Amino acid sequence: MSTGATRIVALDGPSGSGKSTVARKVAARLGWRYVDTGASYRAATLAALRAGVDLDDADAVLASVRTARIELSTDPEQPGTWLDGEDISDAIRGPEVTSAVSAVSAVPAVRAHLVELQRVLAGRDGAVLEGRDIATAVMPDAQVKVYLDASPQVRASRRAAEQHAGVTPGGSPASLVSTVAEDLARRDRLDSSRAADPLRPSPDAVHLDSSQLDAAAVVDLVLDLARDAGLVS
Repeated sequence: MSTGATRIVALDGPSGSGKSTVARKVAARLGWRYVDTGASYRAATLAALRAGVDLDDADAVLASVRTARIELSTDPEQPGTWLDGEDISDAIRGPEVTSAVSAVSAVPAVRAHLVELQRVLAGRDGAVLEGRDIATAVMPDAQVKVYLDASPQVRASRRAAEQHAGVTPGGSPASLVSTVAEDLARRDRLDSSRAADPLRPSPDAVHLDSSQLDAAAVVDLVLDLARDAGLVS
């Protein structure tokens, strides 16, 4: 299947693996577009929640998503998400959306609808896409495929720190890290077991474990892969 894009870096992995930070930095270094596919699913989830539909009703969820206008910035320096013209960049990171996004993203027709948007956003001049099914479904022809992971404890610590700005990973209260770890494990189960495009590494992806690596080191590794693939000089 041809995606139409000529230069693509596909970065997949579970929450807390560091893929958003890495994807943005790689895109900025290359001067390419950045596509946060997870934000599109969160925007769709917010659209469904605001429409008041039953999240177990796939047809109703799809209808609410199809009528919504979802927009994403592709500037890695200024990411953002809009729903019907409203900036929802902060709203989609709240607990209500976070708890419901796996259910909405499991609807096959919703995924198909958003994949088309994601491919349009990628354009034709080079893009870094990050999510859970980039290499397996969205951009299977990507020249660079990376599956980024980290230990459950590291992922939970990072996500807890994100939720409390100014707190360094490892400095969050143990109770918070434990709560976040439980939520991440729940989302991993749901995302890995859904019928449509589950979270799983592409067979030809390069596996990177960021547990003992900072973002800068992972960025350099991904850029090396891009150079090896002939995407950049």
